[in-house]
Amino acid sequence: MEYTIKELEKWNKNIEEVAIKFGLDYYNQEFEIIGYKDMIGYEAYVGMPSRYPHWSFGKAYERNLMLYKFNLTGLPYEMVINSNPCLAYLMKENTLLLQILTMAHVYGHNDFFKNNRLFKEGTSADYTLEMFKRHGDLIRSYINDPSIGYESVEKILNAAHAIKLQISRNVGIKRLSEEDIKREILEEYKKKSERRSDIEPIQKTDPPDVNKIPLQPEEDIMYFISKYGELTEWERNILDIVREETLYFIPQIETKIMNEGWASYWHYNILKEINLPSSLYLEFIKRHNDVIAPVRGGLNPYFLGFKMFEDIEKRYGRDKIFEVRSMERDESFIRRYLTQDLCSELNLFEYMKRGNFYIIEEVSDEEGWENIRNTLCNSCGMGMVPYIQVVDMSKKDKTLTLQHVYDGRELNLEYAQATVKHIVDLWGHTVILNTKLDGKETKIICNENKNLSRA
Repeated sequence: MEYTIKELEKWNKNIEEVAIKFGLDYYNQEFEIIGYKDMIGYEAYVGMPSRYPHWSFGKAYERNLMLYKFNLTGLPYEMVINSNPCLAYLMKENTLLLQILTMAHVYGHNDFFKNNRLFKEGTSADYTLEMFKRHGDLIRSYINDPSIGYESVEKILNAAHAIKLQISRNVGIKRLSEEDIKREILEEYKKKSERRSDIEPIQKTDPPDVNKIPLQPEEDIMYFISKYGELTEWERNILDIVREETLYFIPQIETKIMNEGWASYWHYNILKEINLPSSLYLEFIKRHNDVIAPVRGGLNPYFLGFKMFEDIEKRYGRDKIFEVRSMERDESFIRRYLTQDLCSELNLFEYMKRGNFYIIEEVSDEEGWENIRNTLCNSCGMGMVPYIQVVDMSKKDKTLTLQHVYDGRELNLEYAQATVKHIVDLWGHTVILNTKLDGKETKIICNENKNLSRA
């Protein structure tokens, strides 16, 4: 290493002083210096120092290690955990300047975790590390239980991982009780009946079935299966563990562009204020440009978020970016603050594959920029995940019916069929998925023996 721990402590103190002067509000910050193999391991476990065992984490580790050894990918300069105190990992192979830059970057993330409403409402940073450790210990106890064992646990984990993103997208919104839902349904029926009688002869209509399961389309498939499925206690506990951990990560998925843009904005501005020696300044400019460099044929979230925060500050002042940081998620951030001028400046365009060729569909002109913005809004965060709801559970044979909310994007048939099989592993009865393929309404049916058919 070309630096000492005392040097890093000195620079960290300088960074904190500047961060406070700028108005950043963050949790107490802790850093851990690790080697590249440890960084690959933490990356596979999404930064958590203690997590339950599953083959997918090992697979991710081996894949990333191989890619790194063959110089086909780089490694993150740092990893940050949304916890209190905030824990961040720095790679010891980093240069001194890179450590300074990444520490400043971490304080941006830390401030974002503490103040963005999705994290404040949807996660509990004070108990993050304890939660993951408790989950890991419980699942290991099931693996070591002779009456359960690894294979049984793995089967439930595989199925849970397959549908882990099919959960509630409304971060921090309290779930209504069944009685409240019934009351709302009956009140809405009464209002519609009264409006109908005002404009046309009174017609008798059947009241809604308030004993139907679910009472209204349910987007949280994991919650529904946990509540109504024929699971043992340990199976239900595993499903709830995967669901709880996924809910913890949803705010990060929903704010990737904002979070990275915010951290990049602050590492850039902090390093301009901490009197870097001239011997480090050139590397600072190069490293910063590497972080926010546009990606050819893709979209770098650091680049887009950084440029948007700079543009918001230029148009509205610095106080505004703190307000935006607190209130928005990527979808609303882009919809409200990505302008035509910025689209044009960033040279954003939309392309599609047609046959064997890629065709540019939209460019950032007066007509196309809004379509580009809307495409970004629809495909960022959880918009990347197919929206599927539970719409019916047969009281006769417990057949579960799911509905894909079609938005013009078709499901990958191979993945859809494999996922339905995993749902059968959890549900134990026939599962039907309604979707649209090749422009036609389609049912993907999987019975309790996991035999597939389409109708």
